[in-house]
Order: sequence, then structure tokens, then C-alpha cells
Amino acid sequence: MTERPNILVVCGRNKKRSRTAEHIFKNDNRFNIRSAGLSPKSNRKISENDLNWADLVFVMETGQRAKIWGLYRHLDLPTIEVLNIPDEYEFMNEELVEILSDRINDTLRIVYKI
Repeated sequence: MTERPNILVVCGRNKKRSRTAEHIFKNDNRFNIRSAGLSPKSNRKISENDLNWADLVFVMETGQRAKIWGLYRHLDLPTIEVLNIPDEYEFMNEELVEILSDRINDTLRIVYKI
């Protein structure tokens, strides 16, 4: 484990949910963050390098975790937490920002005590 954990946030296309998470936490000194999408049409598609870099992965939906497990089962995957946030928000939507902040901070308090 690094001094500052590396957090990867994943959604379908890396356009709304995961990009919002990266945007709101990018200057947080407690951890490093990057975002990616699972779709080939993603702004930034998830890679083996992302998963090797990450200490913890957040996905928006259970199916996304299953997809990562299936595609990258040959890797020693980090813990993948499901945030349960449906794809019904626009980038930086106020409610989405609040949900992401609450759920990610709650998990970090529990897992890393930060």
C-alpha cells in the first residue's frame, strides 16, 4: 500500500459519473484518483495499467464489477467497491456530486481511516 492510496473510478463511458468523481476529488491530498470507462467508446478506456496502479476501484453498478472481474481475471485485482449510482445524471450534476462525495468518503473512512 502506498502512502496515498490510488483510487480508480469506473463507469460505462467515462463521460458523466466517473469523470465527475475524478473532477471533485482531483485536488484531494488524501489519495490519487483517476477515472476510466468500460465501453470501447469511453473517453478514457480502462486498462491493465489502471488496475495495476489502483489500490481500490469504485464502480457505479454491480454489472461493471462483474465485467472487470471477467475481462481482467488474470490480474491480481484490487478491491472493487460498488457505489450503486444509476446512469441518470449529467457530468457535475449537483445531486451526483453529493452522492459521490458521501459514498466515496464513507468508504475511505472505513477502508483507509482517511
